[in-house]
Amino acid sequence: MVNSYVPLRFTIFISFSIAAASSFKLHSASHSPSSFPKATGDDLLSVLGPPSAASCLNPIVSREIKSCLKFLVPFKSDKPKPEFGRCSPRTGLCSGKIDAVERRSKFEEENSLIWWPPESVLELARLAVDSGGDPGSIQRTLNPKMIPVPDVERSRKDKCQLTRTPYGRHFIAEEVNSYFEFLFHLIESRGPSVGLNVSLSRYDLFHGHLFLASESGRLGILFHAKEYPAYDKKVFPYNMGYCQRGNMGSCPCD
Repeated sequence: MVNSYVPLRFTIFISFSIAAASSFKLHSASHSPSSFPKATGDDLLSVLGPPSAASCLNPIVSREIKSCLKFLVPFKSDKPKPEFGRCSPRTGLCSGKIDAVERRSKFEEENSLIWWPPESVLELARLAVDSGGDPGSIQRTLNPKMIPVPDVERSRKDKCQLTRTPYGRHFIAEEVNSYFEFLFHLIESRGPSVGLNVSLSRYDLFHGHLFLASESGRLGILFHAKEYPAYDKKVFPYNMGYCQRGNMGSCPCD
């Protein structure tokens, strides 16, 4: 469990379950479940990886995965990777190894941080690969101090526990904590551009799962949104327990 360390409009806490990626199925109307090949977390990362990795995939699986993807940031930069590191005056995050301030638009700064994450974030990915996908390699980068999960939007009153345990931990490198917070804000702000309307709240976007691809060891994050949609007799007639209580339509089911 990892808590974000900077207060927001509400307190973001990140419930990162670190585990090996499990397989998932993508079905098409023209294929039966038994004949359709399975896609795995490794396949998804291969599609998003270099051409050499993507070319090794089953073409059917590759097409199906690509049909499900919409990008908040252009998939590839039309500019070369900067020789020197760059720092954002707005976020305080730096991409690359050397701190250098350059005046760019907010949109350009955000794109740069996705294409070229800070060195501390890249180090997590390196540790994951070098360890052969051992979750312990990431867990050892956490600060041992236990931090109680705050009472987010009166969740305790509703008997709602949003995390697996009542405590969380920060990463030792504070830049990593800031980067994950940045990703949450980016999803919220750019989501509408691809038809994803989310809010940072206890009912909607508040957590994600770190995963390690079992074969390549590559590191990824799966963010969960619309976690506890508002109950509606026609649109969403499902009782999801204590954590759904109090949602008066602020997080409808799309």
